[in-house]
Amino acid sequence: MGSTFVPKITFILPDGDRKDMDVRRGLSVMEIAREADLGIEGTCDGSLACATCHVVIDPAHAGRLKPATDEEEDMLDLAFGLRPTSRLGCQIVMSDELDGLVVTIPEGL
Repeated sequence: MGSTFVPKITFILPDGDRKDMDVRRGLSVMEIAREADLGIEGTCDGSLACATCHVVIDPAHAGRLKPATDEEEDMLDLAFGLRPTSRLGCQIVMSDELDGLVVTIPEGL
């Protein structure tokens, strides 16, 4: 993984379309989705005060993430369409280790 390596992420949109993207390290999944206009609000700008950046992590990738904090779990309780691998996009920061992450944006955000 030399200096030219760029992590990638795949978003699966509510209509089933896939959006493969190269991403900058250090951006959250919420920031990436907002910049690409993929329908994620992130109303609280990542301060853990809402659930409008709710995403579902592909089960094959969920174990690659750090566990959710209690604060994130509390906010996820407010999310529509919660799944076992639901997370808040603001809490997932892209890094080389998360290269290839697959994230679904649920309907109803």
